[in-house]
Amino acid sequence: MAVRMELARVLIRETQDSHIVELREAKGGRVFPIVIGINEAAAIERRVMGQVPPRPQTHELLASIVEAMGGKIEKVVITELKHDELGRGTFYARLYIRQGDQLLDIDSRPSDAIALGVANDVPIFVAEEVLDEVCKTE
Repeated sequence: MAVRMELARVLIRETQDSHIVELREAKGGRVFPIVIGINEAAAIERRVMGQVPPRPQTHELLASIVEAMGGKIEKVVITELKHDELGRGTFYARLYIRQGDQLLDIDSRPSDAIALGVANDVPIFVAEEVLDEVCKTE
C-alpha cells in the first residue's frame, strides 16, 4: 500500500552537489527526505514559486510529450529502497500515465517523478514499507 505525500520543502544547498526534497505524509506526521540533483531541485522550486521558464526544461518537455500523445500523468509512486554492498540506498519510483483506457507503468528516478508530479499537480505516494524504513532510521 502507498501513502499519499505532499511537498513540504526544497532545500537547495549552494555549496554542495546534493539537494534535499522533503515530502510530508498528507494525513500523518512522517517526513520523507530524499537527496536529488540541482536540475530537479531547481525545477521543483520554480513550480513552487510559480515561475515558468521561457523555454521548456526537461520536465516541462516530458509533460508536454505525454500530453501530446494523449496521456495524463495520474500518480507518482516511490516504490523501493535498495541498498548496495556499502549500505548506500537508492530509491526507485514509477510514473503511472493514463493513455485512453490503458494505464502505463513507467520506471523513473524519484527526483524526476517528483518534479513531474509537482509541476503537474499529480499525487505523490511512497510505498508504506519504504516510508517505514526511512522513518525508523530518522
